[in-house]
Amino acid sequence: MEKLRILISGLGGIAQIAHLPILSKLDNVEIAGVCDIDRSKARSIAAKYNVKSSFKDLDEMLDTVDADCLIVTSPTSMHKEQAVKGLQKGLNVLVEKPLARNYEEASAIVDAAKKAKKLLMVGMNNRFRPEVMMQESFVSAGEIGEVFYIKTGYLKKRSTAEKWSVKKAEAGGGVFMDLGIVILDIALWMMKFPKIKSVSAVNFNHSFKDVEDSSFVLLRFENGSTVSIETSWTLHRANDMFYCNVYGREGSTSINPLRIYKNMHDTLVNVTPVKIEKPANLFKRTYEYELNNFINSVLTGKPSLSDGSESLDRMRIVDAIYESAKAGREVTFK
Repeated sequence: MEKLRILISGLGGIAQIAHLPILSKLDNVEIAGVCDIDRSKARSIAAKYNVKSSFKDLDEMLDTVDADCLIVTSPTSMHKEQAVKGLQKGLNVLVEKPLARNYEEASAIVDAAKKAKKLLMVGMNNRFRPEVMMQESFVSAGEIGEVFYIKTGYLKKRSTAEKWSVKKAEAGGGVFMDLGIVILDIALWMMKFPKIKSVSAVNFNHSFKDVEDSSFVLLRFENGSTVSIETSWTLHRANDMFYCNVYGREGSTSINPLRIYKNMHDTLVNVTPVKIEKPANLFKRTYEYELNNFINSVLTGKPSLSDGSESLDRMRIVDAIYESAKAGREVTFK
């Protein structure tokens, strides 16, 4: 079988830690070219992973190398331009989260994918955590009944030391664009993307002038359900915390660790599976699952687990979160 030819644009930390090491070991993939504004970095990484072509300019790479897919791991401010160019060249595109800085940019990328009739996937790697996938499967199967409330949070130090990540013009925002969008995605996925009714948010800028370092959000949906989200890079805690508590009419489920409780004959029963996969390197494993899902979707034509079209509702909510925090009031959707 011919190998899937993949181009990578943006060779920062996530590309070097996850994408390049994982893709280079897959038998059905060839990294056909890499691109970065730092020409020397592109050359050295190409040499390290035996990639034939390296470039400073994305246009040159797209015009020079025959490929099937483009993976965009550049700063968020570059996502729209690079993803659209890849799609217009007829490539399937995977964009690492967030898809864009705002709804307008995300919409342009999704429209380009529809016009090109190509796969657009957003790299929401935390959907591929084993406990999250199992939690979602129990919720989707109706095991805890109709979901009416989710309380979720992600409290940790900054994911990257890259300077662009704390500049609003480049990142689109601060901690919510880094961590909040991850758990917003999981909550919406658990609830099967209900229509949003209103958003109320409070952001704090204790450490950075340009972007928020803590964000607290309340979402209300038209079906009456509610989601509470807390994210921070700077809360004074001994340990990081990643959690998602889902409450249904017949039970509840939470991570991390995974717990599932079900109301059976007026008795709360623990129905958590005894054996749960605990990868030695959870972070890398999620990217392995994500990349394999993208590759499988390209090869088979089956939908990916994180289709680009889903990002539009997500980005509408993100825009409203920043609007609410700035205005100091609830934002209501028409």
